[in-house]
Amino acid sequence: MKKVVLIGASTGGPSQIKFLIKDLELKNTSIIIAQHMQANFLPSYANQLNKECKSEVVLLDSPCFLEDKIYICQHNTELNLNLRASFNNGTFPFVPNVDLLFLSASKIARDYKMMAILLTGIGDDGAKGLFELYKKGVKCIGESEESCIVYGMPKRAYELNNQLTQLNIQDMQKELISFLKDF
Repeated sequence: MKKVVLIGASTGGPSQIKFLIKDLELKNTSIIIAQHMQANFLPSYANQLNKECKSEVVLLDSPCFLEDKIYICQHNTELNLNLRASFNNGTFPFVPNVDLLFLSASKIARDYKMMAILLTGIGDDGAKGLFELYKKGVKCIGESEESCIVYGMPKRAYELNNQLTQLNIQDMQKELISFLKDF
């Protein structure tokens, strides 16, 4: 079964994301990242990660079927049947919107082996979507206050769901590697 890893982050996220994905080698897995960032900075961010990571990192800048790559969302992204990424031009307080990505993935969660990670950030984006994924049986992790640069988004997720696993970034990386190795 194809694996899908969803990562949402805001303030402090770029370095945390790099730490998580730098040494990953993907097999039958797509990773989709919604990092709050101005659209004009996202191409250089994706390009820099691609230079530093073992797996291919690409900017998700047009609708497509997802392959075994790490995708950085440039727009508000939704996942659809057959792992097709599309864009939502609605008005959202944060772009790319983590809740939109997570909520859309909850609709196809039964078709994939899925893991969702909510990292550091101000506000509450991703908390509702992470809870919906959790209710669908997806492995969900919020970053603990210990390693967060800003303990906002993961804190709100934990307030919504006190069963949510909270890990520091080092333990989160171990969980992610274990998830990718697990058949």
